[in-house]
Amino acid sequence: MSRRTLLRGAAVGAGAVALPSLLAACSGGPSGVTMGSNASDAVPKKAFAEAFKAYEKKSKKTVRVNTVNHENFQENINRYLQGTPDDVFMWFAGNRMQYFAQKGLLSDISDLWRDFDGFTDALKKQSTGLDGKQYLVPYYYYPWAVFHRKSVFRDKGYDVPKTFDQYRALAKQMQKDGLVPFAFGDKDGWPAMGTFDYLNMRANGYDFHIALLRGQKSWNSPQVKQVFDLWRGLLPYHQKGANGRTWQEAAQTLAQKKAGMTVLGLPHPGQQFSAADREDLDFFPFPEIDPAHGQDAVEAPIDGFLMSKKAKDRDGAKDLLTYLATPQAEDVYLKSDPNNIAVNSGADTAAYTPLQKKAVQLVSGAKQISQFLDRDTRPDFASTVLIQAIQQFLNRPDDIDGLVNDIERQKKQIFSAT
Repeated sequence: MSRRTLLRGAAVGAGAVALPSLLAACSGGPSGVTMGSNASDAVPKKAFAEAFKAYEKKSKKTVRVNTVNHENFQENINRYLQGTPDDVFMWFAGNRMQYFAQKGLLSDISDLWRDFDGFTDALKKQSTGLDGKQYLVPYYYYPWAVFHRKSVFRDKGYDVPKTFDQYRALAKQMQKDGLVPFAFGDKDGWPAMGTFDYLNMRANGYDFHIALLRGQKSWNSPQVKQVFDLWRGLLPYHQKGANGRTWQEAAQTLAQKKAGMTVLGLPHPGQQFSAADREDLDFFPFPEIDPAHGQDAVEAPIDGFLMSKKAKDRDGAKDLLTYLATPQAEDVYLKSDPNNIAVNSGADTAAYTPLQKKAVQLVSGAKQISQFLDRDTRPDFASTVLIQAIQQFLNRPDDIDGLVNDIERQKKQIFSAT
């Protein structure tokens, strides 16, 4: 699920429409629990519709789904929750959830969790606020990796790279063969974060990465400078003009065999492949940089549902959340969207595609799991500093010292403010 997490409390600028207004325009009709949805892409939108339809059939209750363009949803989520939010809404695990729980904008659903089955302790932890209460019903996860087409690798005789040197050599060879080595689009501000995360975790390790995002390490340290330097060495092999290209447009060039690889999450490239071509999509783990860290860490964000503090139909919201926590609810969704992985251990994996099964193996074999840069740090730091900093780097990659010094200065201001 695409998401740009600009959690703005102030006005969103001329011409922008606040999320409550957007949802109000979608509202109306019969009474029932309301669902704020950011699943505006065709594949997940249809899959969620099937899941909600199954709930309505089972419960004889109504779900009014208010779907908003995912970028607008994320940009205005803070204002939305402080205004007139829906009873239930789609959002993310970890820090993304904890931030709004701390602000008192979410409803405690710990009573529901007492009866939930099929969720691991790790999933419960990712659904728990800093106050020890549960706020999220996790629904699916999706690992990030390096995606490619099997047929391109087979026809060109490419080997899957295990190390960063092999990765760079492969990119160089693809360029010689007339391919764009890396399909790349960062118009929405978040896709490039996945590349930063993997470069940092592979070069400096998971613990350093998480400490950096929590404000406990310096952005102008030699370790972070190395990350940007490694990235700078790869940029000649990326599509030019990334800041003006969406991730969808980038993924389409992979589907069209114009590009050889792309670093994205499991749902993203698959949505741009036709059903006939989907079996040709494959991935490999981001390569090793430092043998001390190997390929231990995997980026695997968790998405789910939360109940707003201002929910009007609280009983209806809890009933819907209880259903969404069942393996049956996940089975219905994944039947229409085979680009994610169910979080409930009772979900039916028999119908998983080879790509889904491979994704399960990737995550289950990981020693550490990250949630994604803009979920593992403070929302205000991600939105006001890191998005702009990374996009600035993509435009002007040669001033690494100036870049990291500026990030560190702003980090100190933000993290010391509260």
